[in-house]
Amino acid sequence: MTDADPLADLAYAAGRGDRAALTDLIRLTQRDVMRFLSPLTSPGEVEDLAQETYLRAVGALPRFAGRSSVRTWLFSIARRVAADHVRYATRRPRTAPLPDGEAPAVPARFEEHHALTELVRGLAADRREAFLLTQVAGLSYAEAAEICDCPVGTIRSRIARAREDLVIAMRVQESRNAG
Repeated sequence: MTDADPLADLAYAAGRGDRAALTDLIRLTQRDVMRFLSPLTSPGEVEDLAQETYLRAVGALPRFAGRSSVRTWLFSIARRVAADHVRYATRRPRTAPLPDGEAPAVPARFEEHHALTELVRGLAADRREAFLLTQVAGLSYAEAAEICDCPVGTIRSRIARAREDLVIAMRVQESRNAG
């Protein structure tokens, strides 16, 4: 296995047509890709966007050159998939909300997750992306900078501002709930 990126050998083998390597690569990265995509879309669309990410990745595997880690490469693809989805979704007509009193019952844990996801979605796009890549997906600042095509210092700044924004949003939400 490659020391710098243990997934690279799987990616190279999958790029040469090794189905078992492809299966292992997807199995080992799917959770991270879905966690990355989760705050960028609705819960019902995460699996579809992850599937689209892997469809694009499979087509690009023969050209994978290892200039970045496999996870960084996959997150770059997932980022483009999510951006394409947002562009497409903004062109579609929106559905009407449920009338008052017809809200579906939702478990408390789901509501907490939804509230947190909404707070993250409320961040500016560049801050949200940097926050998700480093704090949720666990990438280094350097890897996030590579995906976002910006300097590492910019990533650090975006994350610091994202944290500040989240603290402020949580305080606002708490004051609304208390009042």
